[in-house]
Amino acid sequence: MGSRGLMRGILLLGCLVTLLLAHASDAAPGETESTPFHYRERTAEGELRPSRTDPLDGFRKYRGGYNITNLHYWSSAVFTGVYGYGMAVFWLLAGLVYATVLLLCSCFTGDGEKPGNRHRPCENKRCLWLLMLPVLLTLLLIASSGVALAGSAGFHSRAGAVKSKIEETARGASETIFNVTRSVKEIREEGELASGLHVSAVLAAASDRLDGDASGLQRKAEKNVRMIGKGLQILHATTIAIVCLGLVLALGLLGSGFFKLRRTFVLILCLTWVVTSLCWADAGLYFFVDRFAGDTCAALEEFQRDPGNSSLATLLPCDDKLTAKWALRDTRAGISEVRSSAFPGLADVCNPFSAPPEFTYQPENCSAAEIRIGDIPQILKRYACSGGDGGSCGEGEFISAKEYRGVLVYTTSLQNILNSFQAVENLVNCRMVKDAFAEILHEECRPMKRWARMAWTAMAVLSAMASLLVLSWAAIAGHHRRHRSSEVVHHPTENPSPAKQYESRPEAGAEQMASLPEV
Repeated sequence: MGSRGLMRGILLLGCLVTLLLAHASDAAPGETESTPFHYRERTAEGELRPSRTDPLDGFRKYRGGYNITNLHYWSSAVFTGVYGYGMAVFWLLAGLVYATVLLLCSCFTGDGEKPGNRHRPCENKRCLWLLMLPVLLTLLLIASSGVALAGSAGFHSRAGAVKSKIEETARGASETIFNVTRSVKEIREEGELASGLHVSAVLAAASDRLDGDASGLQRKAEKNVRMIGKGLQILHATTIAIVCLGLVLALGLLGSGFFKLRRTFVLILCLTWVVTSLCWADAGLYFFVDRFAGDTCAALEEFQRDPGNSSLATLLPCDDKLTAKWALRDTRAGISEVRSSAFPGLADVCNPFSAPPEFTYQPENCSAAEIRIGDIPQILKRYACSGGDGGSCGEGEFISAKEYRGVLVYTTSLQNILNSFQAVENLVNCRMVKDAFAEILHEECRPMKRWARMAWTAMAVLSAMASLLVLSWAAIAGHHRRHRSSEVVHHPTENPSPAKQYESRPEAGAEQMASLPEV
C-alpha cells in the first residue's frame, strides 16, 4: 500500500465518518431538544412514538413507544448504532483481506515485487512526511481518547444519579406505605382492644392490599433499574479497557516502528487493527445509548403531561391507582370509625376526615383547641393506675396499666398513620413519582444527553484516527518493503560502509530513519 493507496483509504474513511455524523445529527424540523430525532410519528392522541427498524421483526418499523420490558423496543434501539457495528465488521473484514493479500504476495513473489520493477529511492521530504503522519495521528488519537473517556465517565455519572434517584423514590414510596401497614399491624396485635372494634377487619384488608402494592413497587423498580445500571457499567468498563488498550498499542507502534522491531511491529499492528474494530463497535453502542437517553427523557416529559398513559410505569409504577385508592379510602374509613368507636366520650378529639362516603383527609379541619389522637395517652395518663398490672390503683386512677398500654399503642399507631397519610396520598395520586421524574427531567436529562453525545462522537473520531493510524503504518511499512526489494534487485554487490554511504548520499540520514519494519 503506497501513498496513493493511503490517500484513497483516508478519503474513503473520511466519507464514511462524515456520513455517519451527518445522519446522526439529522433531526426532524421543529423538534425540541427534549424530543429525540427518532420520534417521527404521533398517535391519534398526539403522543410521540418512535419509528425505528426492528431486526427481530423482519426489519419492519417499531412504533410501540418507550418500554424497557419489550424486547422489540430494545432491538430497535440497539439497531440505531448499526453504522458503528457496520464499520466494525467492514474494518475487520478489510484487515483479513489485507492480511490474505500480503500472505499470497509473500508466497508467490518472495519479496512481493517483480524483479524488473524499479522504485525510486526514498526522498527526504517524502520520508519526513510519512514519518510525521503517524506521529500526528497518534497525538490526535491520544486527544480523542481523553475526550471519549471524559464523555463516558460523565454519562456514567449522570446515569448513576438518575438510577439512584429512581431507587431512592421507590424505597421512599415503599417505606411510606410500610409505615401505614406497620401501624395497622400494631393495632391488630392489640387483640383485646381490637376485638371489640369491628373496623379492625377493614383496616386489616386495606393494610394487606397496601403491603402488596408496596412490595411489588419496590421489587419492580429495583429489578428494571438494576438491569439497566448493570448494562451501563459493563459498557463503561469496556470503553475504558478498549481506549486504554488502543493508547498502549498506538505508542507500541511508534516504539517498535522506530526501533525496527519487525515481529513486534507486525503483532502490534494486527492487534491495533482488531482494537480499531472494537472502537467502531463501541461508538455504535454509545450512539444507541444516546438514543436511549433521548427516549427516556422524552418519556419523562410525556409522563409530566399524562402520568396514567405513560410507559414509565416499568421504572416506577403508579398506574394501578384504582386498587390503591380503594385501599386508601378503606383505611381512612377505618380510622374514622375507630376514632368514633374507641373514644366516644372524648368529643374534643380531632377528626381529620370529611363525612362519608369519601372520608377525605383534611388535617386543616382540626383546630388548636381540639385534641390530636396522638395526645390522648398524655391526657389519660393521670387516670392510669401507677401500681403496675398487679398493683392497686390510687384515688382517681380507674384505668388499669394494661388498658393504658393498649390505648397508648392504639393511639400512637393511629397518629403514625395520620402523619403518613399526606405522603401516601401523594404516592397514590402519582405526585411522589411525578416529582421525582420532574427532578430528573430538569436536572439530569440535558447533561446526560450532552455527555452521551460527546461520548459517541469522540468514540467515532477515535475510531477514525485509529483507522488512519493503522493505514499510515501499513503504508510506511509497505513503502519500505518495496524500496528494500528494489535495492536488492538493482544493487546486489554494493555494500558500502556507512560513512561512505552517508557521504555519497546526503539524504541517507533520512532514509535510515525511514527504514522501518516491512509488513
